[in-house]
Amino acid sequence: MSASVGFNLLHKNVQRWIWKQNWTELRDIQERAVVPILNADCDVIISAATAAGKTEAAFLPACSRIAETKADGVGILYISPLKALINDQLRRLNSLAEILELTVTPWHGDVLRSVKDKQRKNPDGIILITPESLESLFLNQAAWCNRAFSSLGHIIIDEFHAFIGTERGCQLQSLLHRLEFMLGRTVPRIALSATLGDMNQVAKFLRVSPQFPCEIIESNTSHSNLKIQLRGYLDSEGNNAESVTALDEIIEDLYKILRGKSHLIFANSRGRTEEIATSLADLCEKDGVPNEFFPHHGSLSKEFREGLEARLQKENLPTSAVCTMTLELGIDIGSVDSIAQVTAPHSVASLRQRLGRSGRRGDAAVLRLFIAENELTDKSHLLDRLRMETVQCIAMVNLLLNKWCEPPPANQYHLSTLVQQTLSVVGQYGGVRANQLWSLLCETGPFRLVDQKCYIRLLRSLGEHELITQMRDGQLVLGEKGERFVENFHFYTAFNTPEEYCLECESRVLGTVPIDKPLTVGQLIIFAGKRWEVLNINAEKKVVLLKKASGGRPPKFGGSGLEVHEIVRQEMRRVYSNKSIPVYLDKKAKEALAEGIECFHALELERTCLVQMGSTLHVLPWCGDQITITLTILLRHAGLAADCFGGVIDIRNCTLDTFYTSVDSILCCAQQPTSEEMGSYVSDTIVEKHDALIAKELREQAYGRKYFDVEGALEFLSEIAR
Repeated sequence: MSASVGFNLLHKNVQRWIWKQNWTELRDIQERAVVPILNADCDVIISAATAAGKTEAAFLPACSRIAETKADGVGILYISPLKALINDQLRRLNSLAEILELTVTPWHGDVLRSVKDKQRKNPDGIILITPESLESLFLNQAAWCNRAFSSLGHIIIDEFHAFIGTERGCQLQSLLHRLEFMLGRTVPRIALSATLGDMNQVAKFLRVSPQFPCEIIESNTSHSNLKIQLRGYLDSEGNNAESVTALDEIIEDLYKILRGKSHLIFANSRGRTEEIATSLADLCEKDGVPNEFFPHHGSLSKEFREGLEARLQKENLPTSAVCTMTLELGIDIGSVDSIAQVTAPHSVASLRQRLGRSGRRGDAAVLRLFIAENELTDKSHLLDRLRMETVQCIAMVNLLLNKWCEPPPANQYHLSTLVQQTLSVVGQYGGVRANQLWSLLCETGPFRLVDQKCYIRLLRSLGEHELITQMRDGQLVLGEKGERFVENFHFYTAFNTPEEYCLECESRVLGTVPIDKPLTVGQLIIFAGKRWEVLNINAEKKVVLLKKASGGRPPKFGGSGLEVHEIVRQEMRRVYSNKSIPVYLDKKAKEALAEGIECFHALELERTCLVQMGSTLHVLPWCGDQITITLTILLRHAGLAADCFGGVIDIRNCTLDTFYTSVDSILCCAQQPTSEEMGSYVSDTIVEKHDALIAKELREQAYGRKYFDVEGALEFLSEIAR
């Protein structure tokens, strides 16, 4: 350690703690983080793989600084997206805090009131908190916050990628801006993440105002070796109740391959998670062996989830968690032997984050993908013929190996969160003028797309809902309904899961699904392995009326529900063009890929993006979902029966001549709609938590900007026309 410049700059008690850990050296990110964090004259972003020492890279110098300055009050505010991660960090920080005589206080809904009261009486040390609990403090204990955070030295944000581009992330941006406004000074921010895209964009998200510099620290340490296998499966045509499905085969293989060690099995949905976990547990019972497969998702009780996490941490029993995104983030569950991914991952960033849970302590990281395709028949959809899900997996692995991941979405209105922050600020200060609100939240805060005219309309909408009222002196205060609104603990949460719509056909309920993409009357959707046409959308009752749609078997791959980036689709096209078969595919996966490549070249898709199959014209734009969805809506408004699945646009009863005529009519339109204006094309634009409180024209404007890209769609149509 004597050669370490960073170590020698740390507080003597922090050095003692490091010696007690038997460390022989600081890791590269820890060494490089010491000086900028101790100087406290810039923000810092630390990006490295899971278990690379990011927590220590932030806390060792930050704790050194508050120990040296002997801060009067809270010295470090640590913000986490998960309560479970706070509990985990409390365990990890206790020994360091003890040697420095610092208090570490977890602060979220499950923490005992006595623990919080102790911190309230004597603000000190480190607070570990969620954005929602910080919101509650601002609204209900503003005076205490002003006193407790008066000497705040650092704000540390963990798993920063989980916030970027989301409603909750916008809430966090606003909270941090409000905190600095309240203190009247800048507090250095430290962001930690294992998965980040364009680092300059990330820095802009960390602090909206560009005046304060930002130091970016990316790990130079080479990652462990990576072992990948993609296993292919076929779902036969006409499966009956007794048939063995592809999922049955996948579950059998998961059992044979994974039993006896510890793994994470990602299944992308809660329903699929429960189905796989139950089936694996049944196999254990059938063989008379202890169960080692357990579900883990957000709907399970806290006790169940924490019990499974503790079992994984102990590493004394083989344990496999069948999970959704809940175990992507940095909860310390020890090292697992491999990651299993059933169906294509949501994104490259998600795949990279999941893979970071494996391959610690010098072992190779192991990724197994279990991908099913439909058996090909004369009626097979183009998506099946192209083996699109297999190819998307390969494209994502290629981009992962090239260290690319999706950039954060930018330039969103986030009006729902602006509603929450407006009411919160009014509640915090008791009364605020409209121009002060706009200046704090929009002009200098994170809602910079919202101009004064737009904000005044939003305030009027809140007034119409009797949430705020204006006094004679011009100040805005909470109305009676507004006071009840903000007093409800649900108010502190900015984000909302997409509302479930009930799907009905001839008065029979088929099930429920979240509607998180534009849906229009006449559109085709896939549900329960069948095609359905949308007859009506009742936004008030959250009901979608359907009728059975004609056509062959629906494609296996209809997209994951989350947006796929344009770079992923372009890489998929490159996989087809190159004709190379990766070595990590098993026999069935190789056969599937070979079939997809053969179809791609037989249809001459390297030189065209249009395929006529019977009466259906298929358009393959190889664009991201935002452009693809925009194209679909524009074509529907031009009179074509267009639908999109997995990046492919299907146009029923359409010839090439009809298509080109419609394209010309779209391009020749004297006044093209903007992306924001296209929000009016959609039946229901209530997506985020407080959207129902926003005037319809504002809501449509925000929706259009989020989901549509008219400029990109028109550029694609212009290329086709040429």
